[in-house]
Amino acid sequence: MSRIVLGVTGGVAAYKAALLLRLFTEAGHDVRVVPTESALEFVGAPTWEALSGNPVQTGVFENVPEVPHVKLGQTADLVVVAPATANTLARAAHGLADDLLTNTLLTARCPVVMAPAMHTEMWEHPATVANVATLRERGVLVIEPDSGRLTGADTGPGRLPDPEAIHAVCLQVLQGRPRDLAGQHVVVSAGGTREFLDPVRFLGNRSSGRQGIALAEAALARGASVTLVAANVSVDVPAGAEVVRVVTTSELRDAMLKAAESADAVVMAAAPADFRPVSFADAKIKKQPDGVAPSIELTENPDILVELVRTRSGRRPVIVGFAAETGDANGSVLDHARAKMARKGCDLLVVNDVGSERTFGQPDNEVTILTAEGSEHPVARAAKSEIAHAIWDAVVQRVE
Repeated sequence: MSRIVLGVTGGVAAYKAALLLRLFTEAGHDVRVVPTESALEFVGAPTWEALSGNPVQTGVFENVPEVPHVKLGQTADLVVVAPATANTLARAAHGLADDLLTNTLLTARCPVVMAPAMHTEMWEHPATVANVATLRERGVLVIEPDSGRLTGADTGPGRLPDPEAIHAVCLQVLQGRPRDLAGQHVVVSAGGTREFLDPVRFLGNRSSGRQGIALAEAALARGASVTLVAANVSVDVPAGAEVVRVVTTSELRDAMLKAAESADAVVMAAAPADFRPVSFADAKIKKQPDGVAPSIELTENPDILVELVRTRSGRRPVIVGFAAETGDANGSVLDHARAKMARKGCDLLVVNDVGSERTFGQPDNEVTILTAEGSEHPVARAAKSEIAHAIWDAVVQRVE
């Protein structure tokens, strides 16, 4: 059981914090809710006390013998602020301590997660941008807000992520992983691309995106700023990542090359389609009366991993490729992977044996990590979240 402080600040999204609280308590954690005075205008203290089973206070002069303005932060395993308003981000960034929540943030020596929620104009204001950058430099995990319907008729970035997504990030943080990617920008691709034959049919592959999503979640927990390029993923994307949605290999290529320009590490976990049709049929291709199937001419797609290696400056960013292989008469899985690494020129290559339903769509995986220097590091079958951390362990050794 972990001791969690849930800070709630004054925004309409405060009602979502009640759902987040329920997720924490149902998992057996001991949660103390610390709302601001403004937060109580949206959700009252009786709700927080009923759901947490703990008393609620907002000021430093309540229950003075317990010295709560110091004790809460000192004894917490995790402090989460959701929603975090622009005002709270500013006060935290400047070290103000004018209520119990900001005092707790100053005394906490545990991981701190902040989930902002505000109107788009406030989120994009240079002052908020600077405050978020300051907090991240200090090791605070500031989750990127979702884009969607806000208060009133407004729509845009600034929406509080769903409680389940925030909870998933917090679970990663509670695992106690090192914050060894703090200050680093990493780019991860996930999923499989689609190349359309006609308006309803496409060439694709079976990649679900699970491993790429796990890599993004693990990097967030280790303190990185994460750009996730998601190609038709079938699982939820993590709260906190900047998400770029793509469909085709061409779109994936453009997004990866652009994001890699400012990256310290790039992990190419997506499965791009190797080929695409030469031509696209504007109408659905019909079956022929004579039963003869149409002939489809294919052309090769660009090799994104090779382009990433060729266009980088020096040894930055560190580049990780994936090889989904099966053995055949010409060689084993590792034989094919070593040859692929020699062709691609990446720093690390994560090798999957994808035969016999071993990888696609499965919750676990078993890989071998090859290095440019020729070493091999097998990772035994484990949850894809654990595989992700093993990959980041190898990346951290190379990030300058």
